[in-house]
Amino acid sequence: MRPLLCCLGLATLLGPCLPCPNACSCSTKKNGRLLAECAYKDLQEVPEGLSSNVTILTLSANRIGWLGQGSFTEVPEVQSLWLGYNQIGVVEPGAFALLVHLKNLDLSHNKIADFPWQDLRNLSGLQILKMNNNRLAGLPRDAFSFLKDLRSLWLNDNELTTLAEGTFDNLPSLSQLQIFNNPFNCSCKVFWLKKWTENTSVSITKGGSTLCVAPSRLKGRAVTDIPNHHCVAPSVQLTYLSNLDNTVMYDGLTLTLHCSVAGSPPPEIRWKIQTSSHHVEISGPNVARDGNVKQSQERFLVFKNGTMAIPNFSKEDEGIYTCLAVNDVGMRDVSVNVALAGSENPAEDLLRDDPQASHLGGRSCYKGDEMDPSSAGEKLVIVYHMPRESKSRAGGAVPQVRLGTLLLALGIALCC
Repeated sequence: MRPLLCCLGLATLLGPCLPCPNACSCSTKKNGRLLAECAYKDLQEVPEGLSSNVTILTLSANRIGWLGQGSFTEVPEVQSLWLGYNQIGVVEPGAFALLVHLKNLDLSHNKIADFPWQDLRNLSGLQILKMNNNRLAGLPRDAFSFLKDLRSLWLNDNELTTLAEGTFDNLPSLSQLQIFNNPFNCSCKVFWLKKWTENTSVSITKGGSTLCVAPSRLKGRAVTDIPNHHCVAPSVQLTYLSNLDNTVMYDGLTLTLHCSVAGSPPPEIRWKIQTSSHHVEISGPNVARDGNVKQSQERFLVFKNGTMAIPNFSKEDEGIYTCLAVNDVGMRDVSVNVALAGSENPAEDLLRDDPQASHLGGRSCYKGDEMDPSSAGEKLVIVYHMPRESKSRAGGAVPQVRLGTLLLALGIALCC
C-alpha cells in the first residue's frame, strides 16, 4: 500500500510515480524539469531504471570508468548531463549521439584521451561543454564545427600540444574559452592561435597562463607572445626558364618552370599538374643529386631547387601547372596554363586559338623571365615553329628541331 499512497499523495506534484534507481533521488523542479540526482553514490556505471522524462541527470563524483553506446538510451530527453569527477577513460562511439536535446555536458576531471567527436554532430543545441582536466592530446579541426549554439568551452588542463587552425571557427555563439595549462609546442603550427586571440571577441579565461612548453627559446612565454618574425606565411613566384633563343635542340622541346618560395619556416614546394590525361601531384623533389629519379613520375622531373623540367614536351602535356608553397603558417600557390602550338605562322595559330591574344600582344621570354602578374591574358602559350626541313636524316643521325617564335600571354596573378 505504501507505494500506492506515495503515488496518490504526490500526484499533484509529480503526476505518475517516476522510475528511479535505488541509488538516485528523483524529483520535479519548479520549472517542471525532472531531476535524477545520482552524485556521490560510488557508482561504477550509469544506473538502469531511469525515467525517460528525466531532463537533468547528475552522475558527478562517482567511480564510472566507461560509457557505452547504450549508457543513456533510457534518458533521450536529457538536457543537462553532469559526469565530472569520475574515472571515465573509455567513451564508445554513439554514447552521446542520440541525446539531441542536450544543452549542458560536463565531462571534466576524468581520464579521457580519446573521444568520439562525431557524436557532437547531433548535439547542435549544446551550449556548455566542459572537457577540462582530462588527457586529450589532440583535437580534430572540425571537432566543434556543428555546435552553433555553444557558448562556453572548457579545454584547460589537458595534454594539448597544438591546435589545428580553424578549430574555433564556425562557433558564432562562443563567448568563453578556457585553454590554459596545456603543454603547447609554440611552433608556427599554433601561430594562428596568437592571431586569433588578438582579433576575437571571445573571452579567453586566464590567457596569460596559456604558456609555451616548447621550443626551449619560448618556454614559459605566453602563446600570444610568439614573435611575428619567427612565423611568416609563404610567398611563391613562378618563372619560365628558357634556353631556346637561337638554339638547336634535339628530341623536341624541354619545358622548364622554376618555383621560388620564401617564408619562415622555409616552405616545402609541391607541384600539381592537370592535363587532359593526367592528374599528378608531386610532393618534394623526385630527382636525386646523382640524377636518378626517386619516384615513378619520370615524366615530370622536380629538383630540390624548385625547378621542374618536362623533356620532350608535347601536346599531351598541355594543361595547368601549379606550384604550391607550404609551411606551418599557411599555403600559397600560383598556376599557369601551358599550351603548345606549331605552325608555319605561329602568330596566326595563337590568334586563332586565343581570340584575346589579338590585344594582348606577345614578347619573347628569355632565361629567368619572371611571369609578370600585371601582364594581361589568360594563359601561358608556348608557340614553337618546326620547319618542314627538319626531318630525320639518313645514317641514323638525331633529328634536329629548330625552335622559332616564343610568345607569352599572361592573365592570372603569378606571384603571391
